[in-house]
Amino acid sequence: MKRAIHSRKEASHERIVEAAARAIRRSGYSGTGVADIMKAAGLTHGGFYAHFASREAMLAEAADRAGAEAVATSARIAAGAPPQHALESLLRAYLSKEHLEGIERGCPAAALGSEMPRQAPEVRRAATRRIKEMIDLVGRQAPDWGEPGAHERALVMVATMVGALSLARAVDDPRLSDGLREAALRHLVPASD
Repeated sequence: MKRAIHSRKEASHERIVEAAARAIRRSGYSGTGVADIMKAAGLTHGGFYAHFASREAMLAEAADRAGAEAVATSARIAAGAPPQHALESLLRAYLSKEHLEGIERGCPAAALGSEMPRQAPEVRRAATRRIKEMIDLVGRQAPDWGEPGAHERALVMVATMVGALSLARAVDDPRLSDGLREAALRHLVPASD
């Protein structure tokens, strides 16, 4: 009986974190309220503190989950491509129209980057850990991984990816939005010989 109660609490916690991870990408940190998250998770607002010590603790878990999902998606894309095309596949998926429009399931750095400096330390720590993982993942796909300057090139690639997607989402001109993503992709994916 005790295990069943514990499992229900774990399942409820999981639903809350999943709802919060989607909500922060859709509405931002400041637009993500406890009552809305609990409702989206199918739970009452009063049960929140049985799962989290504070709103910031929930946001930290949500940031961690959102980042983990983004890294895992990118890793699956890279792993599903032939090794010589892994980086290109990852970049094309990241800068795709689908990713642009799929904000709730997409990269949290592109959705939340400008809000990050104003977040609690635990939220920033979770996001930073996942951004580092993304940089490492992108870097490991590059043919020059392990050579001098490779890590710096991975930093530039991720900064370009995130920046291009952020700006493409920010503008209200569809042609400019497409142009930002396409220009970044042309810059990041060398032309085939």
